[in-house]
Amino acid sequence: MLIQADAVPRKPADPFDFGGGHMNPGRAVDPGLVYDMDPKEYNKFFNCTLGLLDGCESYQLNLNLPSIAVPDLKNRVIVWHTITNVGPVEASYTSVDEAPAGVALSVEPSIISFTTGGSRSVTFKLTFMAKQRVQGGYTFGSLTWSDQKSYSVRIPIVVRTVIEDFVADTS
Repeated sequence: MLIQADAVPRKPADPFDFGGGHMNPGRAVDPGLVYDMDPKEYNKFFNCTLGLLDGCESYQLNLNLPSIAVPDLKNRVIVWHTITNVGPVEASYTSVDEAPAGVALSVEPSIISFTTGGSRSVTFKLTFMAKQRVQGGYTFGSLTWSDQKSYSVRIPIVVRTVIEDFVADTS
C-alpha cells in the first residue's frame, strides 16, 4: 500500500514525509554501527544556518548525520561521513547503495572491517555525479552498511541536480 503525504492530497509520500524509515526498538539498542557526532558540531551547524559563520556549505554537506542531503548537485560532489562500530569487535560491513535517479554514486571504501585493537571508527567517501544536465527536483536513494548476518544500517540520501543557481525549483 502506498503511503500518502499528509499536506498534499494524492501525493505519494517520500523521505521528506516519512524520514529515514520505521524504528525497531529491539534493534535500536544493538544497532551495530552509528553515525556519532560531538554535540559541539550541532552548535556549529546552528550558527551556519543563522548565517553567523562563513564557509558553511562544505561543512553542512559533511555533517555526520544519519542521512545525506546534496541540495545543489551541478557536476560532482564529495561527501565524507564517519561510522562507529558499537557492535561486535570483529566485524566487516559491505556498502549497498541505491543511487538517486539521475545520479551516479560511489562509496569508498565499499567494505569496512573492524578488528580487535583497531579503530572503532571509519571515515568513508561518497562521490555523487550528475548523470544528466537538467534542472531537477529532489530524488531519493539510500546507503546501507550490512554485515550479511545480524546488522543492516540504512540511511536515506536526497539529491537535487541543478544547472544554474538562479533557476527556481518548481517541482
